[in-house]
Amino acid sequence: MKTTISWTVGRRPASVIFVTLVAMILPWVTAGPAAAGAASSATLAKVSTGIVGAIDQLGTPVALDRGFFEKWGLDVSIARPYPTGVDQLNALQAGEIQIGQVGVPMIGAVIRGMDLVILGNYTGSAARLGSDATTALVAREGSGIKPGDLQSLRGKRIAASFGTINHLYILGLLEKAGLKPSDVTLVNTPPQEMPVALLAKGIDAFSGWDPFPIMALKDVAGSYEVIRGGQVIGFLGFIVAMRDWTEKNADTAERFLAARAEADKWMRANPAGTAQIAVRWLPGTRPEIAQDAMKYNIQQLDIRISANNYRALYSANDRLNKLGHIPSVIDVNKVFAPQYILKVMKEHPDLFSDLAAIPQATQVGPGYVFRP
Repeated sequence: MKTTISWTVGRRPASVIFVTLVAMILPWVTAGPAAAGAASSATLAKVSTGIVGAIDQLGTPVALDRGFFEKWGLDVSIARPYPTGVDQLNALQAGEIQIGQVGVPMIGAVIRGMDLVILGNYTGSAARLGSDATTALVAREGSGIKPGDLQSLRGKRIAASFGTINHLYILGLLEKAGLKPSDVTLVNTPPQEMPVALLAKGIDAFSGWDPFPIMALKDVAGSYEVIRGGQVIGFLGFIVAMRDWTEKNADTAERFLAARAEADKWMRANPAGTAQIAVRWLPGTRPEIAQDAMKYNIQQLDIRISANNYRALYSANDRLNKLGHIPSVIDVNKVFAPQYILKVMKEHPDLFSDLAAIPQATQVGPGYVFRP
């Protein structure tokens, strides 16, 4: 089945009201670019950033909540949570925010001429290519789909949000099973409507990111997990900014990445505490849902950049292009700007000490060029 991609489909809408959290200003001494230090609020560099109201975008709220941004010399404000990644990209291009978090929709934005750069991952992995632990395929009772048997997807109605990571995930699962998209019926469905569609038996299964698979398993009687993860795709979840802003504010970008790296490390060590923050910052998120989701989310908290991330973006772009969902491919070498996170990694290795080492063959450095 050939489908037409809609770049307006993205994360779930969220009517989240962000409250400015004022943390104690710590007497750190500034030691240079990407070094901790904030003597007074007057010296803090101001940054406006955006997120979409979703579990895997909690790194920025956590960095604000725990005082990491101030520790690294930044006065960060979080703009209203955007309904989709596309809305956030529009705000970025308009100058409403300086730094954002977005995945697959950035491909369409770059194709249309948006001059943005990737500074790091808000979710994903630099240590390995496959990183999809926060995504799952959930089926309803009586669907005829067998757990773990991807061949049993043939002929089924499966919900996905076209042009998002859950769309790429089901495409990856079908490819793994030796099936074509035309062997199933893909139903374009917003993520928040997937559990309801499953309950109403309008679909046989859905491909979704957390918390929606977890919600369905708890709320839809008889539903079950067909597969979670499987390393069939490299996850796309990038911290992005406009190129001109980044080049003019390199020190600020480095500080932001350092604060986010520290927040990620705290989250990896404190999933229960992160779940509590999720409940506070994402109204409507049930504690037990947040708790379960964090078990998977912390597996993909790796802000570093490696050749695996270049390949993940290239593969996603290439797959969508070959299937006719997007008109062209982008040069990933022009989009990645790894020098900022590489500097943080070099100067502050302690922020990454609990992460798996990046294989030497996939490490990037000055002058790195990705070749498919």
